[in-house]
Amino acid sequence: MKEQLRHHLSQIESKLWEMSDYLYHHPELGDQEYQSMKLLTDFLASHGFAVEKGIVGRPTAFKAVYDSGKPGPVVAFLCEYDALPGVGHGCGHNMIGTMSAGAGVLLSKVIDETGGRAVVLGTPAEETNGAKVAMAEQGIFNGIDAAMIVHPADESYESGESLAMDAIQFDFRGKSAHAASNPEDGINALDAAIQLFNGVNALRQHVTSDVRIHGIIKEGGIAANIVPDKAVAQFYVRAKARAVLNEVVDKVKRIAQGAAIMTGAAVQISNYELSYDNMITNKTLSNMFTENLLQTKVKKVNPPKTSYGSIDMGNVSHVVPAIHPYIGLDAPGLVAHTKAFADMTITDNAHQILSSGALALAMTGFDLLTNGELLEKVKGEFAETVKKNTGKQLKNGNPF
Repeated sequence: MKEQLRHHLSQIESKLWEMSDYLYHHPELGDQEYQSMKLLTDFLASHGFAVEKGIVGRPTAFKAVYDSGKPGPVVAFLCEYDALPGVGHGCGHNMIGTMSAGAGVLLSKVIDETGGRAVVLGTPAEETNGAKVAMAEQGIFNGIDAAMIVHPADESYESGESLAMDAIQFDFRGKSAHAASNPEDGINALDAAIQLFNGVNALRQHVTSDVRIHGIIKEGGIAANIVPDKAVAQFYVRAKARAVLNEVVDKVKRIAQGAAIMTGAAVQISNYELSYDNMITNKTLSNMFTENLLQTKVKKVNPPKTSYGSIDMGNVSHVVPAIHPYIGLDAPGLVAHTKAFADMTITDNAHQILSSGALALAMTGFDLLTNGELLEKVKGEFAETVKKNTGKQLKNGNPF
């Protein structure tokens, strides 16, 4: 039946290429992807998917479902379609959204026979305020057996890891005074922010090598002869595991509180962006995808690449078996988040790569629908990794 998937791909691939090119030429920033969402949802609806827009309170998020009406597994493909300011689709989200929508349609062509459901989720603003976080928190993945997304890159890589990340803001408040004539009357909020940085730098000696702590002073005063009564510092704190990150973040917050005590300032601590969990790749599912990808025009897949970035797919991987592999544009050394990367996504070669990605995703979904032993292995691995990484047990297939 996988040959049927190839046949159906031949019937829709020119449309997929057209859609990807359209997204390239009409880039939209996160949570503003109205044209992009319409393009993808119109395509899915034209192939029999029931579409719900504006889910999880995000206007450009969507859920599209093709239900065979027969019992069976539920497979989800995730679309990204936000662009970068000044660059456009320098991360290849025009390909990502199209590959996942294409995979959903391909699987729908055989699912009436296999049973189960194909789900395509539109996940806005991956670059800034990832909607997958809210989806994971609000139960969108309840009842879904596996979630997949494939990302373009210079070369193809197996699904690997990403770092958990918290974005923390420290608002220090002091008291202004003339810095020369009566500095004794002032409380220097900027000094507190500087002491925070000094404390963080001392902490770096006592964290594991995967931890990343990087920040800026966003506000630090208005004039050199006025004691700053306000200073704002923003940090990203990252680690391979959420549990480790939580410990490091607690230490950083206590450093900030100590800095406030040292200077007499007050501090308010908040998160200025959504928190991302570390990516937990389901290796069983990853191996399935790699095997299927090698049956397409992609003939080489590298081991997972080391990543010190953070992605909202990490949050998904904590609630459902998930993968986030990379498919190569046959351009070793190509750097993402550049105009050169964006331009590469609309070449004839990229069109063929897009077809391979959509087909491999659909073939992996087909394996989940038709091979109960593999599906149980995927679920068993997920239960073990959730317990190992979070200490949570599964209840009705979801971590609690």
